[in-house]
Amino acid sequence: MFKIGTFRLIFLLLRFRSISSLQFSDEEEKGILLRIKSAWNDPVALASWTNITSNGHCGWTGVTCTNGTVTGISLVSKSIEGGVPEMVCELKNLTTLDLSDNFIGGSFPTSLYQCSNLQDLNLYDNLLVGLIPDDIDRLSRNLVRFSIGGNNFTGEIPDTIVRVGLLEELILDNNLFNGSFPAMIGNISGLQKLTLADNYFVPGSIPMEFFGLKKLRYFSSYLANLMGEIPMWLGELSELKYLDLHKNDLTGSIPPGIWKLKNLTALYLYGNRLDGEISPNISALNLLSIDISRNRLTGKLPEDMEKLQKLENLFLYSNKFFGSIPNGIGRISTLFDVRFFNNTFSGELPPDLGKFSNLWNLEVEINRFSGELPRHLCKNQKLNSLIVFSNHFKGSIPDSLGNCSTLVDFQLQYNNFSGELPMTFWKMSPLLSKVRMTGNEFYGELPRQLPQNLTTLEIENNKFTGTIPSSAINLTQLKVSNNLFSGELPSDFRRLSSLQELHLDQNLITGDIPTSIKLLSKLTDLNLSSNRLTGIIPEEIGLLPVLTYLDISNNSLHGEIPKLLGNLNLNILNLSSNSLSGKIPSPFQNTAYDRSFLSNAGLCSTQPGFNLSFCSTKPKSSNNLSRGLIALFVILGVIVLVSSCIVTFFIVRKNKWRKEAVGDGDIWKRTDFFNISFTETTILQCLVPENIIGSGGFGEVYRIALNDQVIAVKKLRKSSSMGAHKIETQFRSEVEILGSIRHRNIVKLFCYITGPNTKLLVYEHLANKSLDRWIHGNQNIGLDWPTRLRIATEVAQGLCYMHHNCNPPVIHRDLKSSNILLDHEFNSKVADFGLAKLLVQSSEASTTSTLAGSIGYMAPECAFGKKTSEKIDVYSFGVVLFELVTGKDASNNGNGVLVDLIWANFQEGRTMMELADQKIKDPKNEDEITSVFRLGLMCTGTMPSSRPSMKVVLETLLQCAGLSKFSQKTTRDEDGLLARMQTN
Repeated sequence: MFKIGTFRLIFLLLRFRSISSLQFSDEEEKGILLRIKSAWNDPVALASWTNITSNGHCGWTGVTCTNGTVTGISLVSKSIEGGVPEMVCELKNLTTLDLSDNFIGGSFPTSLYQCSNLQDLNLYDNLLVGLIPDDIDRLSRNLVRFSIGGNNFTGEIPDTIVRVGLLEELILDNNLFNGSFPAMIGNISGLQKLTLADNYFVPGSIPMEFFGLKKLRYFSSYLANLMGEIPMWLGELSELKYLDLHKNDLTGSIPPGIWKLKNLTALYLYGNRLDGEISPNISALNLLSIDISRNRLTGKLPEDMEKLQKLENLFLYSNKFFGSIPNGIGRISTLFDVRFFNNTFSGELPPDLGKFSNLWNLEVEINRFSGELPRHLCKNQKLNSLIVFSNHFKGSIPDSLGNCSTLVDFQLQYNNFSGELPMTFWKMSPLLSKVRMTGNEFYGELPRQLPQNLTTLEIENNKFTGTIPSSAINLTQLKVSNNLFSGELPSDFRRLSSLQELHLDQNLITGDIPTSIKLLSKLTDLNLSSNRLTGIIPEEIGLLPVLTYLDISNNSLHGEIPKLLGNLNLNILNLSSNSLSGKIPSPFQNTAYDRSFLSNAGLCSTQPGFNLSFCSTKPKSSNNLSRGLIALFVILGVIVLVSSCIVTFFIVRKNKWRKEAVGDGDIWKRTDFFNISFTETTILQCLVPENIIGSGGFGEVYRIALNDQVIAVKKLRKSSSMGAHKIETQFRSEVEILGSIRHRNIVKLFCYITGPNTKLLVYEHLANKSLDRWIHGNQNIGLDWPTRLRIATEVAQGLCYMHHNCNPPVIHRDLKSSNILLDHEFNSKVADFGLAKLLVQSSEASTTSTLAGSIGYMAPECAFGKKTSEKIDVYSFGVVLFELVTGKDASNNGNGVLVDLIWANFQEGRTMMELADQKIKDPKNEDEITSVFRLGLMCTGTMPSSRPSMKVVLETLLQCAGLSKFSQKTTRDEDGLLARMQTN
């Protein structure tokens, strides 16, 4: 009895002591958490971490407790900035730390070595930089999951990684590792998940050591510079469920053993150089997804494919497969997404496609398929997109498609389809967005009101009849050329106001062009040619702000060409074969439009080369000239004679200087790109020292004030210090580029004048000169933040036009703040295209032997290789953004490259606003400045593929003012891979 009582007493005392200790521990842990919050500058996401609330710290955001003590912190996507606070490991029972998708910077936090119980460490998708420490094995011996992907780690992965904890998951993808492929990882025998993808390892093969990873279930190593053949032994890793080796440089055939992995559910090998055929004996019955597209695989598909009864996604596109598709594939009940395009498949599609499955997407374009479409494609009402263009299909649209309520994308162009398209087709799906039927033999009429969600309708080269629809509120592209449409154009374009491209040519449309066409404010392309239009050209066409393509040729239009049309920045203009009369408007009186007015007998031109009559410039004779007027002419003549005598000395003096500067015997030739009122003689007479506003190795720049405008003239001389060849190259580039493009944010080149020893480029003059003068010039003038943001957006608009709207695309190659000019209202324009280059193929980088760019603005690839892509402009634009935000120049006044300085400071944990120019620091600007700062980081990524396109950059800037937070992540390439930013 006594012993039992004593035992109870001891137990109660121990329990009391434990409770007292636990209460003390609560306060201690709460204090540690509050210190962590303070170290992160009290982020808004951690507002619940406060002593004010009555809830215990175990109820705080992201905090997990076990038996009343903190065992986990998970703060994913909380916009946390700074480093990992050292006091984190004071939480002695911490087993999980997840800080992924934040802005954690600096080097790897070695203070985490003190977290002795840590089992799961996730720092994925942050801004960590530098090398992985050689003593990384000092991390917790209990560590099972270790994720540092999505950062900016560089160099080699240390051998000590194999001694880290008891690793089952190792996530190292999406970094900047540039050492050898880490073969030693094959010694981590317990590893189940390994990702090494999207790094820049030294090219090498899949190491033999990986054969030791017998427990590996998940292996991802895409974009990792792997080369050579896929090893046969990979098919012996029997636990593999997920294998992703896409976008490497792998060659040879796919080992047959891969297809026999019983547990394999996903196989991604696309974007390599694999060849050979698919193994005829496919028995991996658990495969859910196969993507072996964009290789060199050939042969027929094995009949055994129908055994893949769990298959959902089958991507075989862009290979060399041929033959027919096994009919059994159509009977796979799980089939969801099928992509066979760009091969040489033939025969008919499996007749049961869609009958037994919830088929969502079918893409078989650019093959040799024939016959009719399967009748059950949308039987289960799941089909979202059907893309079968450029084949030999025939027949009518199956009934199941005519009632497909889920269809969004419908592309049948360039086949042999025929039959009437019933009105019910346009009502089948409220989701229908894209319809392309060009190049078939469909007939029928279009409804007056097209589906509400329709954005694209392309049905050229068919036999459609009826009138043009008058309502489609979201339609951006309407292309119905070469059909049998008749009647008049819609009288009110108000319900078509989203149109960007309108092609109605080669039809039977009659009547006038309605003045309501001015409501199409987004229209860039307008083609009404080869119809039966009458009346005049409405001047309202000249009010379309972004129109660049206008063709209304081969109609019965009459009257004069409206002067308002001269306000348009047209790349293509065709008014030929009408009955127009009068003088061609002045802006079109240049050689760029010399084929735009043919077969209009009543038109005349004041310039040669138009194959038109010259407009009479002789004044009408008058026999009633008053004697007083004659006397006035005599007096004026005397005044002119006397004045000429007085200024002769000065004229001779200027002409003497001009002869010395441009050559006395030069024969001058002028080529115009815009309508101009001045002559080359006027220009030459103004090339005097007092008009010089700048000079360089090329020659001088002059400011010349004329009666109605101010122009800038750049004089290039063969004798300049730059060298004749370089002068000629830059001159040709400037003329070729600026002579062919028109945009409000690109400087205008009015004309050029050439002589034997001198070339003159005549531009519009911008009163406020260059951007660099305003943000960090000696005058220290400064610009407010709204103006800086507007300048950045306008420059992005100019570059976006060059990269995405010019054909071929144009890259500037020397973008910098001194090449951004400002007019009197601080509207910005990109200038100086002497190093610009036309990309022959927009999808590929071109090569150049010239080192292009300026120090501080040059992308890294410019110094180490010859690849030229539009991403070098994106990098330079990022530097300009840094200049706008910090007020410093690209070379940081000789103290080092600005990009390096910003990254160094950022990695030290300084906030964005600490680096901002004092002139724009204001709490109300903080969100926008931070957004632009991060956009600059995106643009200055080390690898070109990590930088966004100018289209993405522009969209970001346009949205900037409405955002309070902005994520610096963007897509790396067309597959949507996450990008990371550079460190140097």
